[in-house]
Amino acid sequence: MTSPDKTAVKTTISVGGMTCAACVRRVEQALKSVDGVTDVAVNLATARATISHGDTWGGIEAVREIVSDQGYDFLGITDDTRPDPITAARVREVKDLQIKFAVGAVLSVIIFLGSMQHWFPFLATVPRQTMLVILFFLTTPVVFWVGSRFYIGAIKAARQKTTDMNTLVAVGALSAYLYSALATFFPRFFSTADIAPHVYYDGAAMIVTLIILGRLLEARAKGRTSAAIKKLMGLRPKTARVIRGDKEEDIPIDEVVKGEVILVRPGEKVPTDGVVISGSSSIDESMLTGESMPVAKEAGEHVFGATLNKTGSFIFRATKVGSETALAQIIRLVEEAQGSKAPIQRLADKVASIFVPVVFAIGIITFIVWYFFVPDHIFTRALLNFASVLVIACPCALGLATPTAIMVGTGLGAEHGILIKGGESLENAYKLTTVVFDKTGTLTRGEPEVTDIMAAPGYEQNRVLEIAVSIEAVSEHPVAAAIVERGRHAGIAALPVEKFEAFAGLGAGAFMGGRYCLLGNRRLMETKEIRLEGLAATAGTLATEGKTCVFIAEGNQAIGLIGLADVPRESAKETVATLKSMGLKVALITGDNMNTGKAIGSVLGIDNIMADVLPGDKAAEIKRLHEQGEVVAMVGDGINDAPALAAADIGIAIGAGTDVAIEASDITLIKDDLRSVPMAIRLSQETVKVIRQNLFWAFIYNILGIPIAAGALYPLFGILLNPQFAAAAMALSSVSVVGNSLRLRRTKFLGPLVPSK
Repeated sequence: MTSPDKTAVKTTISVGGMTCAACVRRVEQALKSVDGVTDVAVNLATARATISHGDTWGGIEAVREIVSDQGYDFLGITDDTRPDPITAARVREVKDLQIKFAVGAVLSVIIFLGSMQHWFPFLATVPRQTMLVILFFLTTPVVFWVGSRFYIGAIKAARQKTTDMNTLVAVGALSAYLYSALATFFPRFFSTADIAPHVYYDGAAMIVTLIILGRLLEARAKGRTSAAIKKLMGLRPKTARVIRGDKEEDIPIDEVVKGEVILVRPGEKVPTDGVVISGSSSIDESMLTGESMPVAKEAGEHVFGATLNKTGSFIFRATKVGSETALAQIIRLVEEAQGSKAPIQRLADKVASIFVPVVFAIGIITFIVWYFFVPDHIFTRALLNFASVLVIACPCALGLATPTAIMVGTGLGAEHGILIKGGESLENAYKLTTVVFDKTGTLTRGEPEVTDIMAAPGYEQNRVLEIAVSIEAVSEHPVAAAIVERGRHAGIAALPVEKFEAFAGLGAGAFMGGRYCLLGNRRLMETKEIRLEGLAATAGTLATEGKTCVFIAEGNQAIGLIGLADVPRESAKETVATLKSMGLKVALITGDNMNTGKAIGSVLGIDNIMADVLPGDKAAEIKRLHEQGEVVAMVGDGINDAPALAAADIGIAIGAGTDVAIEASDITLIKDDLRSVPMAIRLSQETVKVIRQNLFWAFIYNILGIPIAAGALYPLFGILLNPQFAAAAMALSSVSVVGNSLRLRRTKFLGPLVPSK
């Protein structure tokens, strides 16, 4: 495949009616046939197609026509200034599925009662023929109205010369319905073929209703996935305070242009990307980098939109606006990652693509043999044997195979604090080879903690900590909070200070007991000409361990330093060891430098360290692992992790993380305990295993029953399809599937890994 031309024009459209991987492939192939189109990327989660093309191409009308010809809805060009049309379409789809499932469920129960009339004494007085007519009229809306999407899907598949789950459901339900209708209104037709009439109204209704339930669950999951992008867009500030002449003016963010001079005050979000002109401050950039330490900013430094200004005021000049900003790039990365992560073709679709043609071929061969090669051939017998093959292929158990396993698996996961969004999230789990962890807030606590207190010769650690606590007691900086917390544990209270002053991005100073004391980084010490003595070498050693160093000075002499680091979570080391015991590779990815990454990795037993990685590069690193043949799970918690979570085969979000990370992931861990990660992977693997077993039980009776329906036993024993046998086989396969799914609850694979209370 040729790589897309970087100079190509890109047009993004919304496409309604896509439900699965097969839909994505059809839309992509169709759009690529439009004149001038060089590349197409279809995102199932957002229902968008991005078309790369030259200046001269077929145009939107050609796109509209070809999308409509494929049976999908062209919802127009995507424009961020207008409401997304797919949102309204998705809401309508969920509402439509809810109504159809409710109607199908109620009617299916009634149809089942009527079909098994002899089981229920209160129905014994209703004549059987009357009951069959009632069942016909009750089943008709279920098959043709509730199940209408399956016939539409089957037609779309037929246009592409293939078959899928829609075809299987449509053929199975329609065959059972028509067979039953024939038995209801033309029972003599059966007598000419020496076959006792039997009805399968309940089977036709239940298969449609059960699979509609699965589609409803899928639609809800897709809605949650696309919500990640909306939440990212919601992070953008609404206004900017621009300086025009000698006036300050608040204007909508969309009206900001490049070169605009903007004022940012403490506690405000930075409106857009730019360069600081004057002033200084420290800014919380964790939204972009994931790292907890605020970053000092002064003239000449770059600032980024949607980051949070913590302390000082500053003025900056806008250099990037709108779609050029760092936040806009994260949004684009999430969209592209969701689109490039090709949805897995369902196991049922794969089976159906083979099973349906085989059943049709057997049915046709059955008709030909019974009509042309059997003595005393009768057209009605040949036709009914053909229909019998299709009826016994009705996938009643298949309707239960995937939904029941997913319901049991997701329910079991919820009990252990693991939320799995849907079936597609499970299908890659058993193939996982690598688990990549974000560092800050995922493997670590996400906030600094005092790890070392060093005193210069002649000074005590308590004096060092006392000065630090007294100065930091009036600060809201994360480092200050960590130092004050360490003082509280050590029983050291803050002393009164006078003439406190803060040095943005450097530290702070104050008078204590008549002596001037300083707390800050090495740059502040050098600026104030403070003698560091041997503490400089100690600070260098701590820095190689990935720790942040804060010097404390009294007068013109440094009396000590404090080392701080973002320490690993208690469960991190055990989690890494468990994943390795499962045969998985473990990697760490961080925006921090390599020294910090290696320091955490050595403690936890992780050798593969990817450091100095920005948000956009995190998704690129996941793609690089894909190119190496790895099947990747990404574990993260922050906004900056969203592109990587979406790009991974399975995205796992820590529940204590941001809403954006949770929405972009496939699995959410409610408990803030990393031991849930191997639990989630094992649960996914076991659920997929049960789905595969269910598919076996769903089809085994077809393999046994279809030859009987075709008349394989007739030459030897004179046996044609016994309707009661077919009904019993259907019931047995359904019970087998449900029982196998419930077996998941009795497995012990979660036991050793349940987080301790």
